[in-house]
Amino acid sequence: MTESLGARLRALPFEIRQYLLITGNYWAFTLTDGALRMLVVLHFHQLGYSPLEVALLFLFYEAFGVVTNLVGGWLGARLGLNRTMNVGLGLQIVALGMLMVPSAALSVPWVMAAQALSGIAKDLNKMSAKSAVKVLVPKDSANAGSALYRWVAILTGSKNALKGAGFFLGGALLTWIGFRGAVIAMAVMLAVVLGLSLVRLKADLGRGKHKPKFTEVFSKSRAINVLSAARFCLFAARDVWFVVALPVFLYDQHGWSYWTVGGLLAIWVIGYGGVQTQAPRLTGLIKGGPRVVTAFWALALAGLPALLALLPLAEVGWLVAGLLAFGVLFAINSSWHSYLIVHFARSDGVSMDVGFYYMANAMGRLAGTVLSGWLYQVHGLSVCLWVSAALVAASALMALALPRQQQAG
Repeated sequence: MTESLGARLRALPFEIRQYLLITGNYWAFTLTDGALRMLVVLHFHQLGYSPLEVALLFLFYEAFGVVTNLVGGWLGARLGLNRTMNVGLGLQIVALGMLMVPSAALSVPWVMAAQALSGIAKDLNKMSAKSAVKVLVPKDSANAGSALYRWVAILTGSKNALKGAGFFLGGALLTWIGFRGAVIAMAVMLAVVLGLSLVRLKADLGRGKHKPKFTEVFSKSRAINVLSAARFCLFAARDVWFVVALPVFLYDQHGWSYWTVGGLLAIWVIGYGGVQTQAPRLTGLIKGGPRVVTAFWALALAGLPALLALLPLAEVGWLVAGLLAFGVLFAINSSWHSYLIVHFARSDGVSMDVGFYYMANAMGRLAGTVLSGWLYQVHGLSVCLWVSAALVAASALMALALPRQQQAG
């Protein structure tokens, strides 16, 4: 008789079972996060909000992510990553609940407050998941470094594939059951996931051996500080044209429907996540330490938005092709960065180094999101693309200050 799925899972090593649970938790959260972003962009643009006003709805989402990554990394080291992960799930349910009110009550301050909670929830969940990989990956293997890269790539790539599915889900739900029905459905799903996580996730996962002081969240490692600055530029470069400018441009200038806009962005992020899972093979094509590999892939990416800015954006085919190419190279850069931060992080109190790094990530998204709305409204999509190219080039220059050799922190 074929063994049940439950029996097969119980037969797996403890670390693998915890990794699968964390990944599933992260998947469920990311699905709702992607859907909620698309719901907010399209629903409030439909209500007559300008591109800049739509961008400002995400201001607290990104701003609170900066603080959350700092504080969350410290809390993870003191209390355990299981607790910070579950708190993130709970806060996302509260944020969705705030958006269940009638449409007349969805004022800008109310939506910004809900997005602030969602931003805190997302960064607690992400910091917890990525820090936990460092704790769970087998350390006694001769190939521990490559195993860590594979585990991080799978977690990050699958998460982004689910985020893409969330974009599609958001556009579909807005069409099928409306804004309020969509947030109710997502809140119910997350409540089930939270219950499972509370029961199954190991207590004190990733808890530091000593109680770290809050001042320890500011990294003293040159590698982590440089990588964090490069990450800021990298994610600002993506969001400056992807978050608000691109979906509004496709909707306004090319007459695309909500379904079509959500579908394209979903395919992009799903493909982006798929490439991330293969990043260990792709980055292995370039020989050298962190400095060489990081700078090479960043320079390869920088040329794409500059090329797109020179092409006729009225031809949507050029824009879609460029978007897909950008996704491939950005995925490689992002996955390699995600591996390096986990690799360089301290083993004891890993969440503090990871939290500091993702604080820079959140600051980049915040800058990119606000610039996306403002630059598009004032100057159009081409300027957004030129700024994107400049930011990626800056990231490549910063990579030259990374260590030559791959030594863990």
